[in-house]
Amino acid sequence: MRIGILGTLDNPYIAELQRAARRYFPGVKTGVLRFGDMQVGVGSQLAEAAAPLFPLATPAVKENLNAPLAELASTDLDVLIVRSMPIGSLEQVIFRMDCLQTWQSRGIEVINSPKSLEIAIDKWLCLQRLAEAGVEVPPTICCQTRAAAMEAFEVLGGNVLIKPLFGGEGRGILRATSRDMAWRIFGTLQQLGQVLYVQQYVEHLGYDIRVLFIGDRMFAMRRIAAADEWRTNISQGGRGERHMLTAEQQETAVRARDAVGGSFVGVDLLPARDGRQLVLEVNAVPGWKGLAAALDVDIPKEFLSMLVNAHALAAIKN
Repeated sequence: MRIGILGTLDNPYIAELQRAARRYFPGVKTGVLRFGDMQVGVGSQLAEAAAPLFPLATPAVKENLNAPLAELASTDLDVLIVRSMPIGSLEQVIFRMDCLQTWQSRGIEVINSPKSLEIAIDKWLCLQRLAEAGVEVPPTICCQTRAAAMEAFEVLGGNVLIKPLFGGEGRGILRATSRDMAWRIFGTLQQLGQVLYVQQYVEHLGYDIRVLFIGDRMFAMRRIAAADEWRTNISQGGRGERHMLTAEQQETAVRARDAVGGSFVGVDLLPARDGRQLVLEVNAVPGWKGLAAALDVDIPKEFLSMLVNAHALAAIKN
């Protein structure tokens, strides 16, 4: 089985995946592929081998391969795991998604699928899909001008979070609790040409719940916010501990996962003080460091096991 891992060479999650492959799955060959190397080609005069999705790897990339380079040609990959989505221009982002679509159309399994990535990476699109699926989400208004955002500030109760449309791990999120603060934040973001994603601040119990899906298996932890911090992200000082999901939380997490799609996703649940069970977002490139430590589970091993078993089953059916 040949697996390509798309991301940066210094990504610790890629190193963990390669470590698990070497230790537990000797028949699995992995290789690191970079977004900057993506290329595609069409035309009857172009042979498949002459128009790979990735050109021959550079020496820096080759050092990170566990297998001979020839064994990781684009036409031979069984699975492509997307482990990052780097910042780029609008053209670059669209082109990269086009490349993933092309790879998928040639019979390579992309995890997670380009469609799932497109939905999850865009916070507003993700929230919209969740709401359409009957999943309760925090009241949110997305707009483009300070005037509209100030109206949203009032409608949402004068206590809001302003989030970047793209981003993760709690980075770049601001909280506004006064009109003056909101006015300054919205004005600055408008001048920078940013979309204004304004979400009602929900009073919670001091923690949220991360549910990691590996296929149909669910791994859950409670992320407890640090003292004097409303963000629960591990990267923002929060700590993780094992969590036993209730039946309601399981149902909500599955519905959220299905609304976005994907076989390896993270769902963030927020139990509110008023009893509501909200979903904040679905992450299609989920990290697992905090969860693996809290649950003492080798997540890369479990993830690769799912891929290997699915590949073996498909081979039997064929």
